[in-house]
Amino acid sequence: MNILVSGAGIAGLALARELGTRGHDVTVVEYGRHLRLTGTPIDIRGDAIEAVDRMGLLAKIQKQRVRMSELTQFVDSEGEPVARIPMAEVSDSDDDIELLREDLVRILADALPDTAAIRFDDSIETLTDDGDDGDDGGIDGGGVDVRFASGRTGRYDLVLGADGQHSAVRRLVFGPEKDYLRHLGVYFALADHPDEARSEGANSIYNVPSRMAGLFRYNGKAVAVFQFRSEPIDYDHHDLDAQKKILIDAFAGHRSWRIPELLDAALADPAFFFTSASQIHLPSWHRGRVALVGDAGYCPAFLSGRGTSLALTGARFLAEELQRCGNDHTAAFARYEARQRPYVTFAQDRVYSGRDRMLPTTWDAIAARNKALQATGPGAP
Repeated sequence: MNILVSGAGIAGLALARELGTRGHDVTVVEYGRHLRLTGTPIDIRGDAIEAVDRMGLLAKIQKQRVRMSELTQFVDSEGEPVARIPMAEVSDSDDDIELLREDLVRILADALPDTAAIRFDDSIETLTDDGDDGDDGGIDGGGVDVRFASGRTGRYDLVLGADGQHSAVRRLVFGPEKDYLRHLGVYFALADHPDEARSEGANSIYNVPSRMAGLFRYNGKAVAVFQFRSEPIDYDHHDLDAQKKILIDAFAGHRSWRIPELLDAALADPAFFFTSASQIHLPSWHRGRVALVGDAGYCPAFLSGRGTSLALTGARFLAEELQRCGNDHTAAFARYEARQRPYVTFAQDRVYSGRDRMLPTTWDAIAARNKALQATGPGAP
């Protein structure tokens, strides 16, 4: 089949790899001008490990393994360690694989077959699914007509939305984001910190009420990391300056530890990243010849630590079911959803304890959190 994938993130690249190796012609259209490589380390957990193994990528992924979370500590205003994050909160088992997002993106992109191609700096503007002309499950008669922002047009057998939490495909086919978004009360920001002298060592997290600022180091680089509690904020997801202003306003008046320095790094970073901790809840992830994969269909929020794993299992399951169903997309989409839904439910149910641990709302709650971790951490009786 001729398949269009929207989004060249982890879900989109995994889909292109899995569908392309099964003989489909795959076009990936990406809004950005290049692959997004920024981001803190991500985790591959549970059955997602088996998914990348079946993709033939496990050995390459394991070579890029890091153990950054084992070196993460809470610090006080002087930068002195006060507690460690329990490994039980960042890892399900010793089999979990932590690696840099950029390494996984590169591995997936390098694994694309000749039948898959990425077109950057373009996006889907309209979709028209004309259904199926026949009654054989729909593999011959119908299709989806697409108009792109660039002015190009195309006709595809299937369109797969892998374009993230703010999916354009989901908006065009299922309706406004507000109908499906569940905000968890937290925002996250990430910025490169090239002026940080030390690129190795422990990762530090400092809290003020309802906020945290951190400095993470890995692979010869350092990044400033922020989280803060907030009700939903209305902003343009493509307006970098507006997003930076939101971050600055959230930390206004807080000048302890290294907060001003880290905010300066955020202001200077042209690849600054900002997002909300939000989940997407849809009753179904497919309609006609369109289906959603990864955050576009079932974002669990970064607080779950399972978004990458869901993207990988979703891509694998969808490609497998199309093959098993002889390209009958109606049956394949239903089977894909039945297999993936339990993983999504599990991931989306596991976010609130992590939020409260990372973002205590008062100075007393911060002190109590630290004391509790000291009592149960390494060296505790």
